[in-house]
Amino acid sequence: MADAIVTDRLTKYFGGRRVVNGLNLKVREGSVYALLGRNGAGKSTTIRMLLGLLKPDFGTAELLGEEVSQITPATRAQIGWVGEGHPLYRWMTVDGAIRFVRPFYQQWNGDFVDQVLDHFDIPKKKRLSKLSNGQRAQVSLALAVAPDPKLLILDDPTIGLDAVVRRDFLESIIQIIQQQGRTILFSSHILSDVDRVADHIGILSEGVLRVDCPTEHFRESIRKVVMEFAEPLKEPPACPGLLSSSASGERVELVIVNYGDEHRAYLDSLSPRSMDVLEFNLEDAFVEYTRGRQGTMPVFRRETMNV
Repeated sequence: MADAIVTDRLTKYFGGRRVVNGLNLKVREGSVYALLGRNGAGKSTTIRMLLGLLKPDFGTAELLGEEVSQITPATRAQIGWVGEGHPLYRWMTVDGAIRFVRPFYQQWNGDFVDQVLDHFDIPKKKRLSKLSNGQRAQVSLALAVAPDPKLLILDDPTIGLDAVVRRDFLESIIQIIQQQGRTILFSSHILSDVDRVADHIGILSEGVLRVDCPTEHFRESIRKVVMEFAEPLKEPPACPGLLSSSASGERVELVIVNYGDEHRAYLDSLSPRSMDVLEFNLEDAFVEYTRGRQGTMPVFRRETMNV
């Protein structure tokens, strides 16, 4: 399967600081790829370079087979975007925004826009400034999807939305995903949202892509081991793939990447009174993984992992 997004050593500096550092990213056609990272990791800068809103200092980026700096209008029309805060001309009415955007595209699914507006009870004659944050989010998504793009890029679209509105927005995204052939790249700080919709994740740390693998593989590769000993250990056990460790009295907790039979055998040899191996959800796995310094983080690449 071809790649909808390809970057080659993509790099960006701000004030002498390297915000995106030699990024090599591939997003396959038809996938839902979540780009994650802590604040300042380089997510939004990467997305702005992909959209051509920011020029890289080094490296290249391709969308749908064309270099971003030379992308043709026809290919540009195949790319939808919803940004953080849903940047629309808020003095316009909803209908005015539709009529403003529509002429830029040869293809337009007006029925989809009407369905979104009807479903969320959004009046066409109402000014965007008078809509709720959730309604503006739905209008932004409808306008981005109406041209039937092959690639949809969402930059933290649910930020600032309450739980109910966020759920409705996600349901809209899930319906879009079900339309075959569409590729979605999105960033989000809400990991429960990512866990629901993304089949692949990338995690940036200080501008470096440390994780690039299926969501399930990342989540299932990290385990917490909780052990109780008859007496306190002098120091927590050390083993391959150890992300973090802590000890309090007779209790020891280890977070281990790629936990397997060899870990179990080694820890059993220490004769703990009890040992429990706990799974993480995506949010907890992300938190445990990103606690460490970049230099100590194991690297996940596609279906394989090197520690």
